[in-house]
Amino acid sequence: MSSHAPAPDAAILRSRVDRARTAAAGTGLLIAPGSDLRYLIGQGGGSFERLTTLVIPADGVPALVVPKLEAPGYADVPLEELGIEVVTWVDGDDPYALAADRLSGAEQVAVSDFTAALHVLALRTVLPKAEQVLAGPILRELRMRKDAAEIDALRTAGAAIDRVHARVGEWLRPGRTEAEVGADIAAAIVEEGHTEADFVIVGSGPNGASPHHSVSDRVIESGDVVVVDIGGPIAEGYFSDSTRTYAVGTPRDADVAATYAVLQEAQQAAVDVVRPGVTAESIDAAAREVIAAAGFGEYFIHRTGHGIGLDVHEEPYIVAGNELLLEPGMAFSIEPGIYQPGRWGARIEDIVVVTADGVEPMNRRPHELIVL
Repeated sequence: MSSHAPAPDAAILRSRVDRARTAAAGTGLLIAPGSDLRYLIGQGGGSFERLTTLVIPADGVPALVVPKLEAPGYADVPLEELGIEVVTWVDGDDPYALAADRLSGAEQVAVSDFTAALHVLALRTVLPKAEQVLAGPILRELRMRKDAAEIDALRTAGAAIDRVHARVGEWLRPGRTEAEVGADIAAAIVEEGHTEADFVIVGSGPNGASPHHSVSDRVIESGDVVVVDIGGPIAEGYFSDSTRTYAVGTPRDADVAATYAVLQEAQQAAVDVVRPGVTAESIDAAAREVIAAAGFGEYFIHRTGHGIGLDVHEEPYIVAGNELLLEPGMAFSIEPGIYQPGRWGARIEDIVVVTADGVEPMNRRPHELIVL
């Protein structure tokens, strides 16, 4: 279970646990294994049928309730320095009662968003008087604002995926299937510094018009426009996510150059808006206005971006209706696309971080249509 990956130092983690308790404002927290747990203690663990949960009461000592057989996986976590007691249990014990003991009298308990229903319902039984709410709204207030070490990890991840995009010409050529190209890209994602390939999209020709296409047995043809959207985590747990659009030789469709120029303008327009104090939805609007003005509004069918960090999709979301004011340290994608069903699609995606006075891109590859 232990990844032996670099973790923030104990002082940073202790601060996060303390800030989580403060942000909870009297609500007890139950944090299951996953990215929230990794954010708080530096180790994400694993979720199984046996309960593991970090209990942070409104008052009192936090406790990691963990099966005795899983406890060695947390050996690298400085739990004593974090002020967290370890409460182990063995088969036959009631771990839910152990967690509930730490939250006795709680009127409200916030449970991390991806806790298995198996555990949620059992915890409800042992805490019948406590209202259960989601912990996501509490934790996201902390996780949305990346500190210097987190931003450095995002830079490292961005540079690693840039190196993969720089090599796409090694694999993308006529006569190969999307799946074959995707397998080579997945291997390169690891070679260039990620722990794994989390996702690989190779959308050639008409498949590029499906934003969440993966790979298929379609054989890539000369003249295809190909969307390549790739990413994964580095050892510190932070994700890369970058899309570039390629042409295999001269594009067969005469409208590719002009349409792609609109997309390039839209992506840059959105990046140019980013700075502290602007709303998340204003970035979406900046990209959408350029695309709509050129007559392609109906072909931009998703939000402009999503937050990124220990999850590849997290807050803040760059979408109409999100009036969140941007602050330094917020990190997210800017990835407008134009998708023409049955024909071809294109997307340009960079991760950016809000700085004190503007924006810093985490990806540095050219935005032009890359003709191979």
